[in-house]
Amino acid sequence: MLFRVRGLVLVFDMKKILTLIAGLFLIGSLFAEVTDVTAEQAAAKLKEDAKIVVVDVRTPEEFKEGHIKGAVNIDFKSEDFAEKLGKLDRKKTYLMHCRSGGRSGASFAVWKSLGFEKVLHLKSGALGWEKAGYKFVVPKAEVKK
Repeated sequence: MLFRVRGLVLVFDMKKILTLIAGLFLIGSLFAEVTDVTAEQAAAKLKEDAKIVVVDVRTPEEFKEGHIKGAVNIDFKSEDFAEKLGKLDRKKTYLMHCRSGGRSGASFAVWKSLGFEKVLHLKSGALGWEKAGYKFVVPKAEVKK
């Protein structure tokens, strides 16, 4: 591939670029650890370590209906999911979930490619959290003036 920029000729070997990208992905996945946990295990982890950050990957609408206390919402379906996730501290421990485990499971590759060190995946999602008897925080409706 050949590019011309203000008189400079830049030559790119597509095979080398793809190899480099694949290598970076592999290196990122070597450091990432994603572990499936049950609702009971997740609740116990949150109780023993207040520094765990809960990331709810559901839509903002789902999040507003109720979420785990202290959770941050980063919508997996949004175009800027990876960008928003990339702003988080990769050294912290995260508990991530969606409604039933599908979207959060699909997000593994992004967490790994960004090099997060410790990610707990609530495999049964918000449904499993509720079924196990744990409560959600429901934000109060905004009062319009």
